[in-house]
Amino acid sequence: MDDPVPTIGAGLAVNGNAGRHGHRTVPTSEVGGAMVPAAAEGEAIREVTSQLVDPGDAKIAVRQVERVFATKRDRVQALGPMDLDVGDGEFVCLVGPSGCGKSTLLRIVAGLVNPTAGEVQISPGGTGKVPVAMVFQDYSIYPWKSVLANVRFGLDLAHVPRKEATASAMKWIDKLGLTDFADAFPNTLSGGMRQRVSIARALAVEPEVLLMDEPFAALDAMLRMVLQDELLDLWQSDRRTVLFVTHSLEEAILLGDRVVVMSARPGRILADFKIPFDRPRRPELRADPGFTALQGRLWEELSGEVS
Repeated sequence: MDDPVPTIGAGLAVNGNAGRHGHRTVPTSEVGGAMVPAAAEGEAIREVTSQLVDPGDAKIAVRQVERVFATKRDRVQALGPMDLDVGDGEFVCLVGPSGCGKSTLLRIVAGLVNPTAGEVQISPGGTGKVPVAMVFQDYSIYPWKSVLANVRFGLDLAHVPRKEATASAMKWIDKLGLTDFADAFPNTLSGGMRQRVSIARALAVEPEVLLMDEPFAALDAMLRMVLQDELLDLWQSDRRTVLFVTHSLEEAILLGDRVVVMSARPGRILADFKIPFDRPRRPELRADPGFTALQGRLWEELSGEVS
């Protein structure tokens, strides 16, 4: 039977109206022994011109992007207008209430959904085999394919010679701790192992940009921490550009260079936090008082939108 096409995503440059929707960049102060964002009393969300990434250096440039879903009875504006710049090699986490358009934004960047207005541009760097690959929340691996065949799938689509594709796939299978299961099928794997297969498949095509849509949401808390730590080690070894959607503030702080807070629908950027902890980061960072203080600060920003 024919394989469904592109779970690996695609790059895009969509024509539309460019512009800039302002959002707040959050200052830092000394809290709990670490530099964490702090807001002045009574400070309101306001438009500012300062940016954490020079727009000219952006790997991903989102400009006045909107997405409207229309039915026979209604039109629902799910997203935007919003602007976002992600620098080359940055790990940026998106947090926000359910239904605010986080996943929609990722699918627009991947080229799987068209924006109603605005544009997304991905700056080519020539360092990856493909511009964009995406890891979904629900694994999205093929039950009739072995682990090796699943991981090699994107390379097969790109007509990479079989010997080279197998070698590349096995490299990532080894890195994700799946060597003993290369010939196994998904129904014999645990949920965590299936998600490792999804991550290995996305990385096997050597994307310049990796998009991750709540990849650990379906896992239990202990396994989620294990895979967070594994992803942290993988990312710190090659520093590829990552845009990562999560509902976990702890996960966002541990993994991200920045945490972008989105409003309730229609999703817009409320604040952009630069994470102050040095890299390489270790799992023990979760116990740092400054980590806890920053988690509380993020929740202050987000709680009104959730309720």
